[in-house]
Amino acid sequence: MLIFRIFRKMSLFSLSFLLCFSLICEPCVQAWSKEGHTMTCKIAQDLLKPEAAHAVKMLLPDDVNGDLSALCVWPDQVRHWYKYRWTSSLHFIDTPDKACSFNYQRDCHDSHGVKDMCVVGAIQNFTNQLSHYRHGTSDRRHNMTEALLFLAHFMGDIHQPMHVGFTSDEGGNTIDLRWFRHKSNLHHVWDREIILTAAADYFGKDINRLQEQIQGNFTHGIWSDDVASWRDCADIFSCVKKYAAESINIACKWGYKDVESGETLSDEYFNSRYSIVMKRIAQGGVRLAMILNRVFGDHQMDSITAT
Repeated sequence: MLIFRIFRKMSLFSLSFLLCFSLICEPCVQAWSKEGHTMTCKIAQDLLKPEAAHAVKMLLPDDVNGDLSALCVWPDQVRHWYKYRWTSSLHFIDTPDKACSFNYQRDCHDSHGVKDMCVVGAIQNFTNQLSHYRHGTSDRRHNMTEALLFLAHFMGDIHQPMHVGFTSDEGGNTIDLRWFRHKSNLHHVWDREIILTAAADYFGKDINRLQEQIQGNFTHGIWSDDVASWRDCADIFSCVKKYAAESINIACKWGYKDVESGETLSDEYFNSRYSIVMKRIAQGGVRLAMILNRVFGDHQMDSITAT
């Protein structure tokens, strides 16, 4: 696939340098917020089996002490850097307006029509790269590290429903509105506003407590009976396409529904969408762990490459 050849050429920056730079250069966030990505990666890391946990720790730079969540926002921080501009289209999928469906051949391309350049193609190919981890040599370490960080980040992105949105409004980015008393847009409402409002209203702005509730909901709570189906995946390419289809379905039924540019969204919208956002964060974390456990486990995924 074309995208795989592009990925193989990516720059091998020092992740330690990038981590230090990111702490002083706050990016313009255009995906799950920092909080959303952090929760997704923490959920995933807590579910890793020993072999996968060891591989993840070995691939991360020493600066983060084995904490994957510390770098899960990294792809957003570098996407506008010259050497990483090619990754911008990998964070999302634009679908035909109101089609409310995802078709890989139709929708997975960048603004120039280059095929496979979307979040589904990205997850597919970074998973493929990581599947060679056991056969790699030390001089490929940073390549594998970047692949891990991109995979972790994009598994968050694909579960944010507005990342598989309509072409004309750029996934809700051009639908300007007010969230309670301040200006925002529909995309940002799903990226961050709902998460921060939930944290403020129910958890004293403590994101860790919010994450604990999400984890409790799928370990022994309202979603516990669904976790097996979330993990179910015979073929990674088919599964990731399913995740994208889930997102555009939610975007149509809940994201765009009854929303007009210029209006104010508040309690009614928040209360009816809050649980959906939290469930997507949970699904992203559970599924990221599933992929990493298979890629780094004793028995690697039987089917990784698209056919």
